[in-house]
Amino acid sequence: MRGSRKRVAVLTTLTLVLMLGTTLATLGSATAQRRGSTRGNPSASVPGKRTNDAARHSSAAARALTEVMRVPDKAIPKELLGDAEAVAVFPGVLKAAFIVGGRKGQGVVSRRIPATGEWSAPAFFNVSGGSFGPQIGGTKTDLVLLIMNEEGLKGLLEDKFEIGGEAGIAAGPVGRTAGASTNVTLDAGILTYSRSKGAFIGASLKGVAITPDNDLNEAFYGKKASDVLSQTIRPSSIPSSVRAFPLALSRFSVVRKTAASR
Repeated sequence: MRGSRKRVAVLTTLTLVLMLGTTLATLGSATAQRRGSTRGNPSASVPGKRTNDAARHSSAAARALTEVMRVPDKAIPKELLGDAEAVAVFPGVLKAAFIVGGRKGQGVVSRRIPATGEWSAPAFFNVSGGSFGPQIGGTKTDLVLLIMNEEGLKGLLEDKFEIGGEAGIAAGPVGRTAGASTNVTLDAGILTYSRSKGAFIGASLKGVAITPDNDLNEAFYGKKASDVLSQTIRPSSIPSSVRAFPLALSRFSVVRKTAASR
């Protein structure tokens, strides 16, 4: 009798051990699958709120650019947009009541991928301070910056980039032929525009500071803004939730010829 009970106890213990081993193996496999599913998809493991923030900024910037480009006679010349090394859009920048003449907003920046001429994943930035030319009285302003050369892009990638009265900053021309007829674009590192209450003009920006929103960049991409734009994510790997802005840039800019396509 005792021998029978002992055998039953041993068999029960073995069964429990086998069941535990199977459960652990299943959990390990599921964990490995989840890890694998996030590879090549920076947003796969990002909390929902942060993914929603990223998607909202990209979509808002795409809408602002689309509204600007809908009126060709008063829009950014496509040739200039095509020549830009990077484009920054800050939609709906609000006047900050606690700072005289100051403003505050959030937006995105995409740059050209040198090897292909395509637009990169959008990095997230903040804008604050300063006055936006003659439209300071507007309640909301869409701010667009064309970064025309590597030097301008390098300045934008610093921890804090302040726009002042430098010769490398200029109010951007508008209209179908303005890009070809305006000499100011030849030496400008950054061309600036603003849109307020329906009017879109080249704007003279003073005292405006642009800083990376690395809380959002690191939460969404696992990288700082400088790394997102320097170590460019190929368009096919851009998370679908933030593709709106680079797609809008592709729609409205002249395709740039790369060394490989010449």
